[in-house]
Amino acid sequence: MYILIFQVNGNAMNSIWAEQALLADGWARDVSVRLDGDRIAAVAAGTAPAPGAQRVGVLVPAPTNLHSHAFQRAMAGLTERRGPDPRDTFWTWRQLMFRFLDRLSPDDVQAIAAFVQLEMLEAGFAAVAEFHYLHHAPGGVPYADLAEMSSRIAAAAGQTGIGLTLLPVLYQQGGCDGRPLAEGQIRFGNDPERFARLVEGAEAALAVLPADARLGIAPHSLRAVTSEGLAACALLRPDAPLHMHLAEQVAEVDEVRAHTGRRPVEWLLDNAAVDDRWCLIHCTQMERHETLALAATGAVAGLCPITESSLGDGIFDGVAWTGAGGRWGVGSDSNIRISLIEELRMLDYSQRLRDRVRAALASREKSTGRMLLEGAVQGGAQAAARDAGAIEAGRLADLTALDAAHVDLDGLAGDTLLDSWIFAGGSGMVSDVWAAGRHLVAGGRHAAREGITAAYRGAVRRLKTL
Repeated sequence: MYILIFQVNGNAMNSIWAEQALLADGWARDVSVRLDGDRIAAVAAGTAPAPGAQRVGVLVPAPTNLHSHAFQRAMAGLTERRGPDPRDTFWTWRQLMFRFLDRLSPDDVQAIAAFVQLEMLEAGFAAVAEFHYLHHAPGGVPYADLAEMSSRIAAAAGQTGIGLTLLPVLYQQGGCDGRPLAEGQIRFGNDPERFARLVEGAEAALAVLPADARLGIAPHSLRAVTSEGLAACALLRPDAPLHMHLAEQVAEVDEVRAHTGRRPVEWLLDNAAVDDRWCLIHCTQMERHETLALAATGAVAGLCPITESSLGDGIFDGVAWTGAGGRWGVGSDSNIRISLIEELRMLDYSQRLRDRVRAALASREKSTGRMLLEGAVQGGAQAAARDAGAIEAGRLADLTALDAAHVDLDGLAGDTLLDSWIFAGGSGMVSDVWAAGRHLVAGGRHAAREGITAAYRGAVRRLKTL
């Protein structure tokens, strides 16, 4: 059942007034932002607050969380013990994840997804691209509604109001050699024909959400789909976002190279028309020539620095990528920790640690914090096919307000304020969030926090006793 709490009246006018705001052309003071339904109608600096305007200290464009596996949130903190393998890796973690997900019911998935989305909103994200591959019942038996689980992700978005780009995932095989799906993967599996029907069901599930909801397509990885399956995904919704894991682990690179004779990025660029509708997730195992070639396509690099650190994936070469004009955004992936600023901080610190420098991603004109936020905002909007990414007339009203009176922000302005938020602060600095004009977070709390948290608590308690 859908519980649509947050709707936007297309004729409603709302006004926000900010002491300072990061606009498309830079910082401005005393800024009025007028909303018309889900979009920004007008922006003016040097103004007095309009009667009834929502007053905030600092207003910035809100990013999209471009990569999430919502259900993994319920595993956070449960996989930090070493098993019998003397070297704990991504692959041993994955086996634990497979065992956990086999317990999940549709009700569990909705409760977990709603809580995850609530946490994202309170962290300052306005939208999420959900990379959704848990499709079937335990044992791999399809539900009567093939898109039952996709519908539950959409239902969660109806509860939270978050902007949703739903990415049903095609998962065909257990590896490049075409081996069958293992027991832990069988709930993911579809052939391209059944997957196309599942996508139709997911699209129907989105129809009851606000108009900013989007559908995308996600071939899981070069290990999990055939070349024919990848081509079918590209044609299934030719104008929709296309997301795929790519070059995350050394073992993955070795497997693809052994099967195709090429490294993953090399093979993809030789065999697919990669362009700006693509979002390639992780890309932590790229050589320099691959980094430069992939950046030139206009595709977004989907970075998840907290998860990549947790799983020992490696370090994305953000310096070379941004130097080549590459676009990027951030996601929370395993949702072990949902924090916009910690994802950005981890991304920057990883570059500093690798190269033994400071302010690795700053430019002469913009500070590190400014470069990080604007990169995440613009890349996330592109990856999710959201007409957002800046505070300017005509864009979706995806907005985040910061508490200018917070002890670590008090008296600061412009780029210095962003640097303090990202490098000295916590999520508690976020005061308000709007997703396509829906005012979802006020005073740092989501409007439906109590009920959503109670449902999540109940689901997790049941799962931990199984």
